Amino acid sequence: MRKPEFSMPQGACDSHFHVIGPPQRFPFAPNLKTAPPPATREMMFELHRQLGISRGVIVQSAAHGLDNSITEDAIRAGEGRYLGVALVQVQVADAELARLARAGFRAVRFNFMRHLTQMATIEEVIAFTPRLASHGLHLQVHFESSLVHDLGPWLLRSAVPVVIDHIGRVDAQLGPQHADFAALHDLLRDERLAVKVSGVDRIDRAWPYAAGVELASIMVKSYPDRVLWGTDWPHPNHHHEPDDVALVDLVPAIAPDASHRHAMLVANPARIYGFGA
Repeated sequence: MRKPEFSMPQGACDSHFHVIGPPQRFPFAPNLKTAPPPATREMMFELHRQLGISRGVIVQSAAHGLDNSITEDAIRAGEGRYLGVALVQVQVADAELARLARAGFRAVRFNFMRHLTQMATIEEVIAFTPRLASHGLHLQVHFESSLVHDLGPWLLRSAVPVVIDHIGRVDAQLGPQHADFAALHDLLRDERLAVKVSGVDRIDRAWPYAAGVELASIMVKSYPDRVLWGTDWPHPNHHHEPDDVALVDLVPAIAPDASHRHAMLVANPARIYGFGA
């Protein structure tokens, strides 16, 4: 694997990726229709070494469902360099939330995507957030871009900070004036919300993802203290297979200013996820 041309700063964090398998040790979710290829913790550690990434936030994969043990195992193996985002039901016991927090989880994620099982309604999720607050956990949401108009007012009622995945999954080809991106932009004016500028390759279908990079750059310039970057490795449910080295080399285009890059890659994830806490 070649090295990126862009050199990551010391303490750089990949704030969004997954670990998957091996299924002999970590069984797949019972309702999984197609088994994904392995993306083990060892593969992840090697990828990050090659990319110059020091820290990471592991997002529990839907491939393993509500059994967060695979993410917990990778956090433990990371020896303080990795934290996690769990998948849970809103009916989860407080004792389990406390255990997850002790194990290095910093948030729970809810999906509002057609290809993923929806665990709860937005009303139920927001009603659940005071329980997250009591355990020092925040909320992460992944939604179809058109849902931003309906979900946005509810997210503003959250009792905990909210992190929005993948630039709200907007269609970058529609440009920054499109209603979905404009609504996301307005939503982020609330300082309790942050956004991951991962997934420029998801919102724009063709390399060099210029339209996706443009929208990510707008987010970075507008909300420099509330943007997070990630590879989204191993890119599940994708329309093509991105090059992770190329994604790293897009970082200077997403954040041309060095201070913005440091915030996006180092300071923001350290503060939002509490590395070293």
